[in-house]
Amino acid sequence: MRHVQGRARRARVALAAVLAWAGLLTVIVGCTPGGSVGGALGPPASEEFIHVAPDDGSKGVRPDAGLRVRVPDGRLESVKVVVEQDARRSAVPGRVSADGLTWRPDDERLVLAAKYTVDAVAVDGDGRRSARHTTFTTHVPAERFIGYVAPEDRSTVGTGMIVSLEFNRKIVHRAAVERAVRVTSRPAVEVRPHWFGDTRLDFRPEHYWKPGTRVTVELRLRDVEGAPGVYGLQHRTFTFTVGRSQISVVDASRHTMQVRRDGELLTTVPVTAGAPKTTTYNGKMVITEMLEVTRMDSRTVGFGGEYDIPDVPHAIRLTSSGTFLHGNYWTETDVFGRRNVSHGCIGLRDVQGGGADTPAGWFFDRSLVGDVVEVVNSKDKEVAPDNGLGGWNMSWEEWTAGSAVK
Repeated sequence: MRHVQGRARRARVALAAVLAWAGLLTVIVGCTPGGSVGGALGPPASEEFIHVAPDDGSKGVRPDAGLRVRVPDGRLESVKVVVEQDARRSAVPGRVSADGLTWRPDDERLVLAAKYTVDAVAVDGDGRRSARHTTFTTHVPAERFIGYVAPEDRSTVGTGMIVSLEFNRKIVHRAAVERAVRVTSRPAVEVRPHWFGDTRLDFRPEHYWKPGTRVTVELRLRDVEGAPGVYGLQHRTFTFTVGRSQISVVDASRHTMQVRRDGELLTTVPVTAGAPKTTTYNGKMVITEMLEVTRMDSRTVGFGGEYDIPDVPHAIRLTSSGTFLHGNYWTETDVFGRRNVSHGCIGLRDVQGGGADTPAGWFFDRSLVGDVVEVVNSKDKEVAPDNGLGGWNMSWEEWTAGSAVK
């Protein structure tokens, strides 16, 4: 009898051991190395069931390589992608296709100099669950480009202001760069771009801005390829406000300047323009810089050593080639309103050091960057559209033809 009880006891111990081993096997199957998770209907699918491109551990991935997560059957249950760039982590938005087989990001281009982390969970056609964790890093460009923007952020400007970007490197892929720059206004008006050469991109509406307009300039140049191997660096937004309208017309033959504010004539100022051998450009010019005092050296503008004035007062720049509207204290006062004697600039009567109650001081105090000064009846050619902000001298058809996006 004792022999029978001993055998029964040994059988129960053996059965318990078998059940314990079965439980242990279940635990082993339920959590496999590499993050694959077992399903209820059997062993897990291989983690290779989930395909991620670029490959795990890839380095120097190009921005146009594309990011995809896919399975051959079953469905993707979840995909989480995180990008780390400049010590900042952010989620990469994307979506799973209607058939559940593919995930792709909303933005097809990868960012540069970044690390991507992909975590995906999927169920195959037999109901087996699997997970995949991969990482890759993107290309770190050796060369970058930036655009210098005019006008300054948060400035108040005149109604003739043209948004101008000057790039520090030559742009070969103009259309790509142009698409990455957006200029909008409130109230809304159509704003179009025009390229001047391969380093400058300007934007303007068909007509001068309306006073009170708020303009927003969005630069989405980060990681945009401007030339082979040269990528943009900026991701910034600038704003400026358009102030009152002030348009001044210089009549070189009459030696006068009429200043109109919001369409009303404020005053007529006597001036001296370019002498017969050094005439002033005709055409619309935009104020781009205002200096209380500056030095003017004829050697910097191709006139040899004809003059070097260290303290020119109330200097207002009209062109990049050196045309200014400025105060003049060194010429006889009977010249203003009577004769043209300058080297191409427009001179207004002033005193040394600059006087607030002189014609030059009066005009300086009432001017803004972005105001328009138009010269008429000068015996010279029209100012070039890219000489300063001379784009208003182009018709709308000519201007819009300068876009790289067709």
